[in-house]
Amino acid sequence: MNAQPPTSITRTPEDIVQRSDLEIPQLLLPEPSRLFAERALRLRQLAASHAMRDYLMLLALVGEAQHARVQSQTAMVLPTLAQLDSAAQEGQPALGATGWTRDGQWRAELRALLQQVLEQLPNDSPARATVQAVIQLPDTTLEQQADRLLAGITLGLDLAAAPLIAAGLQLYFTQLVAATGAAQLSAFPVPTQATRCPCCGSLPVTSIIRLGGQQEGQRYLYCTLCNAQWHLGRIQCTHCLATQGIHYESLRPNVDSDTEPKRPVVEAEACDSCHHYLKIMHVARDLHVEPVADDLATLTLDLLVSEAGFSRHGTNMLLLFGDDEHDTEPGAS
Repeated sequence: MNAQPPTSITRTPEDIVQRSDLEIPQLLLPEPSRLFAERALRLRQLAASHAMRDYLMLLALVGEAQHARVQSQTAMVLPTLAQLDSAAQEGQPALGATGWTRDGQWRAELRALLQQVLEQLPNDSPARATVQAVIQLPDTTLEQQADRLLAGITLGLDLAAAPLIAAGLQLYFTQLVAATGAAQLSAFPVPTQATRCPCCGSLPVTSIIRLGGQQEGQRYLYCTLCNAQWHLGRIQCTHCLATQGIHYESLRPNVDSDTEPKRPVVEAEACDSCHHYLKIMHVARDLHVEPVADDLATLTLDLLVSEAGFSRHGTNMLLLFGDDEHDTEPGAS
């Protein structure tokens, strides 16, 4: 009996998209119990031979303090079902960074984590004065600075204090999103606004190609504020969603001429349609890559792509730059 030839199945792009939407998790909620510790460890690794060593080491201390505060299991005020329903009906993030009324406990947690950082800093560290100053800020000033930071307003923002205040906001919103998702499984519907976080409405810090399971080879955008991740197709602009005119830039590795260069772990995905870019990171090329830490450590790539005329879609709240000419519009990239 002759064997029958295998039957080939042809799938259209639409079939693939529909199938992937059913199988691929569209939203990954943050895991506060481990993410800050992992970030701190990666920052220490990257700082070892980096030109920004002192700053990366400072942020490693901040990450360790954030992790310590997570372990304290502070009770949080979560959104009510009515608030979640209202946000869903209006098509807004359930915990919008600029609309959610923050519990004042975030300020106490910020001061506690900064006190731990202060205790770990060397006596001669120039960062001590800034850390101490933020600890001593009045509540009203802290809230005003937080409002500007979350709205993307640089006018009147203390750029030296901003990364430290951002650390407190990250701690608060990360735990808030995780706790809300655990309490209400339907709190965060399938993302419909691809360019912003479906949980808090913030911009991404970078995107990451994940490894393992249903997420194998899939691209997720990583929120700069709450650390949630949401799915977006590959080879697609994260600003205008164009799929044409996408190209990738990277830094040249320092290798011997006889050594085959490794594929870059971090690239800039640039769009010729809107002239925006966002970094994309490949876990398969480095299992230890961490979105926030590796973004900070590749600032040179940002500078090179910016010089080529591309604007960044997204921001890293732990490293901000002022605008000498005009104020930044709320939520602008």
